[in-house]
Amino acid sequence: MADVLSVGVNLEAFAQAISAIQALRSSVSRVFDCLKDGMRNKETLEGREKAFIAHFQDNLHSVTRDLNELERLSNLVGKPSENHPLHNSGLLSLDPVQDKTPLYSQLLQAYKWSNKLQYHAGLASGLLNQQSLKRSANQMGVSAKRRPKAQPTTLVLPPQYVDDVISRIDRMFPEMSIHLSRPNGTSAMLLVTLGKVLRVIVVMRSLFIDRTIVKGYNENVYTEDGKLDIWSKSNYQVFQKVTDHATTALLHYQLPQMPDVVVRSFMTWLRSYIKLFQAPCQRCGKFLQDGLPPTWRDFRTLEAFHDTCRQ
Repeated sequence: MADVLSVGVNLEAFAQAISAIQALRSSVSRVFDCLKDGMRNKETLEGREKAFIAHFQDNLHSVTRDLNELERLSNLVGKPSENHPLHNSGLLSLDPVQDKTPLYSQLLQAYKWSNKLQYHAGLASGLLNQQSLKRSANQMGVSAKRRPKAQPTTLVLPPQYVDDVISRIDRMFPEMSIHLSRPNGTSAMLLVTLGKVLRVIVVMRSLFIDRTIVKGYNENVYTEDGKLDIWSKSNYQVFQKVTDHATTALLHYQLPQMPDVVVRSFMTWLRSYIKLFQAPCQRCGKFLQDGLPPTWRDFRTLEAFHDTCRQ
């Protein structure tokens, strides 16, 4: 009984009002049925008209009676009490200036977007896990008889482990030399020299590649104080194109569970530029297009394409 009083609603009158609504709907339906049926079951026209008018008036009186009863019961139902224990959340809808501080509507919108983001993130995670083993370049004849060792799951890998991975990759490609340095602590920086074609500065965080800068073989890759220059771009447009493609490759080769596979796949893809100025485009067959050689390398087949021919 205390709950009924706190709510402020007469539950008995509320139940009677629901019954009155049902009765009103029935009486209104009878009015329309009467209009639909029209004048029937009388021999003369005058008799049919009188019977129709009488029946129609009775139905209208029923509608008026049920409507008055519903209005009477609605006054007896009462109003809900506004003193519900909403705590601080009840103040959100009482924002006096909706145009300037629409906090309540923004929170509702943020909640909807959060649910959508969580749902789509779950779908994307499932799809990426299914395709994770396909996101690696061909090993170009490198034997893979042994399974890779179990990798550490933490993002911060010991420097000795990083050095071991880089040295093994360095031994895989005789025409590619990798020089590792740590000028700023534990983070490694690689200077990759690919034959006499180009040099690549690879900035790493633990065993994860952060960014790359590709320059020509004869270009200076050091600053005035003798450190690797990780900010200056190449002076040649062809190596600027290769830098952009290398950034795209970093986004493609992503496998956080096995970071050494990512580095090895990226280096395999980078090794395909050993014939940057010798391989023709696989689509148009030309060596030069707009004064540039085919700078794009396919992530799976490592075939050469011009930037405009790869679509």
